[in-house]
Amino acid sequence: MDIVLYPDPRLRRKTAPIENFDQELADIVRAMFEVMYRTKGVGLAAPQVGLSLKLLVYNPEGDPAKSEQERVLANPRILRRSRNKEFGEEGCLSFPGIFGQVERPLEVTVEAQDLNGEKHQLELKDWDARIFLHELDHLDGILFVDRFQPGDKVRVKPQLTDLEAQFRASRASS
Repeated sequence: MDIVLYPDPRLRRKTAPIENFDQELADIVRAMFEVMYRTKGVGLAAPQVGLSLKLLVYNPEGDPAKSEQERVLANPRILRRSRNKEFGEEGCLSFPGIFGQVERPLEVTVEAQDLNGEKHQLELKDWDARIFLHELDHLDGILFVDRFQPGDKVRVKPQLTDLEAQFRASRASS
């Protein structure tokens, strides 16, 4: 399992709900955490590893030794978001080396299923909310660069163009 890089079209696809909460799903989740930790991330959505599933994982510490911080959210949805928002710098494993300011709500109330299919509500704030919202966007085919301010979009355009050229070259050689 590897990270899918921009502009791979799988990053723009909407995802399908998870219906089977079985060993295969548990194996996918474990592999996603391994990829996330290997690439020094704090969150990872299924489309970022080429899977069209409503599934995301995160650990706000980004530290495999702190596995008690791991979160698995299947079929997540927002029940409430705060009106209070703030800009913060974000990066994305599918966009190596690209960072920009993204405005996000400071708090969200979320409903999601765990690995057993049990529904849970979570109150996420600040960093946890930002990670969740970034990964949730992936499940709807929305990329963090879509949320950049105009200045950041102009600043990262050369890097995006390079990623697009690398993608075309890899397609041509395969």
